[in-house]
Amino acid sequence: MNILKWTVIPAVVGLALVSQGCLATKKNVQEQIAPVQAQVNQVQKQSADNKQAIGDLDRQVAGVDEKAVEAGKRAQEAAAAAQRASEAAAHANDTANQAGQKADAAKSTADQTAAKLDQAIGNLDSYHLQNTQKVYFSSGKSNLTKDEEAKLDQTIQSLASAKYYVIEVEGYTDRIGDKDYNLALSERRADAVLRYLTLHDIPLRKVHVVGVGNEDPNAVNKTRADRKENRRVDLRIYTLDLAAKN
Repeated sequence: MNILKWTVIPAVVGLALVSQGCLATKKNVQEQIAPVQAQVNQVQKQSADNKQAIGDLDRQVAGVDEKAVEAGKRAQEAAAAAQRASEAAAHANDTANQAGQKADAAKSTADQTAAKLDQAIGNLDSYHLQNTQKVYFSSGKSNLTKDEEAKLDQTIQSLASAKYYVIEVEGYTDRIGDKDYNLALSERRADAVLRYLTLHDIPLRKVHVVGVGNEDPNAVNKTRADRKENRRVDLRIYTLDLAAKN
């Protein structure tokens, strides 16, 4: 802008001197230069204004760029969050499907168990008493003697080839002693028979045990023979009548 100033002014001065015969005074020169100087000053002001406007524009563009970068970053974060949400939803869907499959499997198992139970209950009416055995004990005792073990061996042998059977084991006592003592003693006697059977390959699931105590005596307990008769375990063997079942 200074170059322009010092180029225009001399040219104007030269023109003024030529037009007035080179006799212009200093005052005349200043009067001739003043309008040009005003124009130069106006151009300088516009140039400064333009520079300020360009600076403002640059700052605005920089601000827009920063906002654009921030918006891009937020967009990336939103996309990542959406991806995580999608993965979580897929995982939840898989979990729900697995739970549904497990529920279906549990229902199927329950249905099968119910069917087997119905069949087992239906079969109960087809079991019939096949054999009975009495095992005797000494007074106040619950251990098996050799003679009574021999009886059980016979019973076990008779079941060697049997498949569909159940055994009831009921323990009894005489009436010597109080009721609670005799109930516990009858249970120990029944358990002794159960233990012997299971140790000789009778499946536990096929044996049902109960201690009765001194209730339901076989004899009236008045004599020694009566009391011996009541110190016992009764075995009842029931087998499935397949002909009746069919």
